[in-house]
Amino acid sequence: MTNNKALAQARALSLPSLQAALQREASVSLFWKNNRELLEDAWAAWEFENKDSLLIPDESLLDPRLRKAVNEAWENPEKEQAVANLWEEIIPGVYVAQFFDIDRLADFRKYLEAIANSQIPKRAPYGIQLNRYGIMLDPRSEGHLAAPNFQAFYNALMDRYMRPISRLLLGTYGYDNQTFGFSIQYNPDKDKELHAHTDASAATLNININLPDETFTGSQVDFHDKTTGKAVQTVFEPGKAIIHSGSVPHATHPITSGQRNNLVVWLYGDRMQIPRGGVSSYGNLSHSSLNVEATENITARQRWTVPNAPKDTFAPF
Repeated sequence: MTNNKALAQARALSLPSLQAALQREASVSLFWKNNRELLEDAWAAWEFENKDSLLIPDESLLDPRLRKAVNEAWENPEKEQAVANLWEEIIPGVYVAQFFDIDRLADFRKYLEAIANSQIPKRAPYGIQLNRYGIMLDPRSEGHLAAPNFQAFYNALMDRYMRPISRLLLGTYGYDNQTFGFSIQYNPDKDKELHAHTDASAATLNININLPDETFTGSQVDFHDKTTGKAVQTVFEPGKAIIHSGSVPHATHPITSGQRNNLVVWLYGDRMQIPRGGVSSYGNLSHSSLNVEATENITARQRWTVPNAPKDTFAPF
């Protein structure tokens, strides 16, 4: 099948109904399974069609200080303290730092807007609740964003950044072979909030991709501090990320104006294993007491490695 033919055929597909998706009807999963190869070909054709006008996403989109510290740690893991120093600990198991370069966010958002307008069928995230404006990112997810250049960026984000940073701050080594990701948008008209929950992950990285002039009100995120029994409230700022143990309870307040756009990615172990009792039960590294030489016999060099384990055949939702 030619690239142009694949793109035309993909755009002509009729998506399953929203009700069928929410009810997990077998026909919905079958739709994505039967059209997976066609959709992958269509995304490759779409990239080729737009090769002269669209950004190719890569690590240059990320904050320069973070890129420098991470690249130096990959070259010499004993320099990983510089990576840790960029993250502020809000409560045990929850950290915040600048992740995207503010000056490059507009380029990335333009790319995502073109994705949204591609007319290629995409599956919105529906797990805890439906998010109508998001898209699945991981290759194991039905209807995922299979654009080859985006997938290269996604893999670099997970392998070079999230996994070693999670090991460094949260001690997730051994529970981070598998990846999962999606985008979401909070909107006062439809997807307003998210009730208190924990994630089925060893670590969650939640990155705000709003532009500096895209203001919103509401949509604060509460994290429950198990050590004090109190909730700590945070507000997402453009390009900033929060990384936390999936076991930390959190909730999103209703958004009252504007929109909030985020990328959310998870790590967990084979067969969806996460630490019993959460990450903190087997080696949470507090920012103030970080030991870069060893934590529970895990060395710095082990933290800065990519696991060889194959991907599971399923995604959390």
